[in-house]
Amino acid sequence: MTPTAPPSPDHQSDVNRVELAGRVSGDPQQRELPSGDPLVTLRLVVTRDGGGPVDTIDLACWSARARRTASRLVDGDRVTVDGQLRRRFFRTPGGPASRYEVEVGTISRRR
Repeated sequence: MTPTAPPSPDHQSDVNRVELAGRVSGDPQQRELPSGDPLVTLRLVVTRDGGGPVDTIDLACWSARARRTASRLVDGDRVTVDGQLRRRFFRTPGGPASRYEVEVGTISRRR
């Protein structure tokens, strides 16, 4: 294992934390990757501040707890999410591609 250098002073204040509250759009999708890793994905619709347009945000649930909670949600459920923004790379018939999604740390239904 290669030792990891401590963060440089320029990066000590970097933050990658996402907090969202919105409605689930469509039912969550459970799948297993070719690696055997389980994954639950879903979309969240969030209204911008001031009641303006909405954004649809892709969520990826990797941890057992997040997968379990997300798999019980249905279209229209109101939820809160804490996580981190990730850029995922993959191959398509047209070549390499990428997309941004929120990697869910915690997700909970709002009452």
